Amino acid sequence: MPLKEIQKQTDIFTSQFTPQYWQPLEILTRLTEETGELAREVNHRWGPKKKKSTEEKKAIGEEMADIIFTVCCLANSQNIDLDEAWDLKFKIISERDKDRFEKKS
Repeated sequence: MPLKEIQKQTDIFTSQFTPQYWQPLEILTRLTEETGELAREVNHRWGPKKKKSTEEKKAIGEEMADIIFTVCCLANSQNIDLDEAWDLKFKIISERDKDRFEKKS
């Protein structure tokens, strides 16, 4: 699904609320929270800090989707087309980093 469609789906869902989007700093705070939840889950699985026996295992994909949703909210609130932003970013990194890392043989 193109990012434009994800942004549209997000916009349709959030249009039922007032305000439709929080202020940018509020959305950024939410993004930080969601990123922390992903980091916590990754740390529990592959890092030194293991979960307590009373804590449930969370799906990493769901945590990533929370981040994507929140980024879409921020982008929509600022009229940013993430497809355009992605295309520009990928062009930059594919040129800049083409010889940066060891390639598979």
